[in-house]
Amino acid sequence: MAAQGKIEVDLEVSIGADKFWNSIRDSTTLFPKAFPDVYKSIEVLEGDGKAVGSIRLIKYVDGAPLVTFSKEKIDTVDDEKKTVSYHVIEGDILKYYKDFKAYLSVTPKGDGSLVKWGCEFEKASAEVPDPHLIKDAAVKTFKDLEAFLKA
Repeated sequence: MAAQGKIEVDLEVSIGADKFWNSIRDSTTLFPKAFPDVYKSIEVLEGDGKAVGSIRLIKYVDGAPLVTFSKEKIDTVDDEKKTVSYHVIEGDILKYYKDFKAYLSVTPKGDGSLVKWGCEFEKASAEVPDPHLIKDAAVKTFKDLEAFLKA
């Protein structure tokens, strides 16, 4: 039987919660422009890319570790509480994990924000490592977004 697990990380950023959250919500257009070294494109396939049920196709640049693309479906969103969750329905991640769900929240903290990111997963086999690379990529994205918004 494949192992299930959960990873969470908290990160403080110096950007206000509303601004940071709105940037996350606009990631479909913002991320490929702000981070062309990571994202080749983010395309909305169903819905508006922000609402529950929306499906987005994320294409990563050539040479990205482990993944070339990911198709994600938004499961929950609460703009008031600044939370979103989604799961991967297609893509390279599913070679390693039978099931991969992620969630994100942004809460005010002083002049900045506390960003919480986590994932729940089921490994495709016992040999597959926990998705620390994905967690590290998420943290890097949030730090890069903070730097981009401060520039």
